Amino acid sequence: MTHWLREGLRAGVLLKPRIPLGQPPTPLQMLLLVVLPALLALGLARLEVIGPGYFYARGWLVGWWSTGALVFAVWCLLRPGAVAAWLGLWMVAMLPVGVVSQALVVARAHEALPASVMGSGWQAWAVYVFFWCWTLAVAARLAKHFGAGWLRQAGLVLSVLALGLLTQWQVNDRPWYPEAEAGNDAPGFTLSQQVFEAQQQLWTRQVAELAPQRPGVTDVYGLVFAPFAGQDVFLRESSMVAGVLRQRFDAEGRVLQLVNDASAAQDFPWATPLNLTRAIDAIAARMDRDNDVLVVYLTSHGASNFHLSAEHGPLEVEPLTPQLLRTALDQAGIRNRVIAVSACFSGGWVAPLAGDHTLVMTAADATHTSYGCGRKSALTFFGRAMFDEQLRKTTSFEDAFAAAVPVIRQREDEAGKEDGFSNPQISVGAQIRPVLTLLQQRLAAKP
Repeated sequence: MTHWLREGLRAGVLLKPRIPLGQPPTPLQMLLLVVLPALLALGLARLEVIGPGYFYARGWLVGWWSTGALVFAVWCLLRPGAVAAWLGLWMVAMLPVGVVSQALVVARAHEALPASVMGSGWQAWAVYVFFWCWTLAVAARLAKHFGAGWLRQAGLVLSVLALGLLTQWQVNDRPWYPEAEAGNDAPGFTLSQQVFEAQQQLWTRQVAELAPQRPGVTDVYGLVFAPFAGQDVFLRESSMVAGVLRQRFDAEGRVLQLVNDASAAQDFPWATPLNLTRAIDAIAARMDRDNDVLVVYLTSHGASNFHLSAEHGPLEVEPLTPQLLRTALDQAGIRNRVIAVSACFSGGWVAPLAGDHTLVMTAADATHTSYGCGRKSALTFFGRAMFDEQLRKTTSFEDAFAAAVPVIRQREDEAGKEDGFSNPQISVGAQIRPVLTLLQQRLAAKP
């Protein structure tokens, strides 16, 4: 058994394994060669979840389909009698690349690495490509050991690449998820009929409680959207923003808050693209779509392709795009819009959303990350400076933004942000400015 482990590790660092071609592992050896690496990977994945966590069996089992498909590819490309030996060596050979890559993920989860290393910048892409090259080199090394020519080696390498990318694209489940911070040991979030029925009742009640528009008054309606359940900073931020809109902008009874968080399933409807569209339609049915103002606040992680990250495992949630939001607002006929996006690379949302009747603010430009979305953060840097601080002093979004930007820069410098200033962006349409000026005057005159 130790011989198989040793030679598999040699293959994992691109050395030639010294296993005779006609020597397959025994059934017990094969079992151990598959189970031991799998258990090690499962244990490392648990370290990624900070605090109490629960095991999601489906998230672990669903990934094994690619191993079965890869075994079939090996059976087609190599000698059929070599399949067992290849699988035993492959499972162990993947340990070095798997342990190193998972260690980086764990370090990033515990904020021991800068966001750029495992985020969406060029450093993250460099790390991603490096691990893929390592994996494909191991596949080629093993194929050569089993006597495959360069054409069959290339076929096996392409099979590994295609199956790996397909798994990453289609299988988003993880084996471990954090438990709800509810003071007990219950699993954080499980899909059940009770949960679905509670969500339907919650949605119906909150939409029914939306206050109607007041004739002759420019009312503010709010829609706060926090789709990433993996970190509760987004739940805190969404609640803070909703509170500021109610208190500072006379929007009591006119704010819908959509949140993905294990501890909030009884309080807020889920933050899904479909619910976002439904919420916009529900608000449009209550407001004066030509004269009132809708404030939309989005808070989550952001990717360099300008998708807003969404996660609420085991519920599957699609990421939100600026095009989807723009389409929903246009179809609902809501004219006056204030949109704020607190996410990395959120500057890419400005052009798709900008217009004469729209003010768009983002926490970063299109090429930089924002800051303050870690597990230890109370609020994001943008949300804290813009809404929790400046908009408690003024009801002018432009003035608040101008005052918040230097504060954000200073805090990022003090925090040692490594990929440069986030560079928040703002776009103010010509027709939205007078509407917001009149709104500011009304709010200033209100006791």
